[in-house]
Amino acid sequence: MNGATPLADVVAARNAWKARGEKVSFTNGCFDILHAGHVDYLAKAKAYGDRLILGLNSDASVRRIKGEKRPVVPQGERSYILANLESVDLVVLFDEDDPLALIKALTPDILVKGADWALENIIGRDVVEDAGGRVERVPFVARTSTTDIIKTILDRYAT
Repeated sequence: MNGATPLADVVAARNAWKARGEKVSFTNGCFDILHAGHVDYLAKAKAYGDRLILGLNSDASVRRIKGEKRPVVPQGERSYILANLESVDLVVLFDEDDPLALIKALTPDILVKGADWALENIIGRDVVEDAGGRVERVPFVARTSTTDIIKTILDRYAT
């Protein structure tokens, strides 16, 4: 089970969309244990453009960022779920700790991050803005996070 598209195919799709005048939004993340906050965030990210490309951290990348016990859901399943959401046009996996290489390869019109990121700390902002694009920050839905879900499960079901 895998919903990820190879980078070369994503670049080709991005170029075709650009040639048709479609605006491409890009966001990235781990998206472990998909929840309502993720779905809300992705719908808002898509609304900024005509298409949404999602850069998904690989399992190895998630482990480096979140710790050895993560991800809970492996990359093949995460990418499959995400690729089948209405708001997501393409999912591309990346092994790096940040999406800079993807952003450089795709040069999206709109770079979308959560509002918890200060504008000056958003990776790839300069690449997008230098190409005439913009950055949008999306507020998160309160009390919805993978970490909170894991904590709730452990609190409720720990013996």
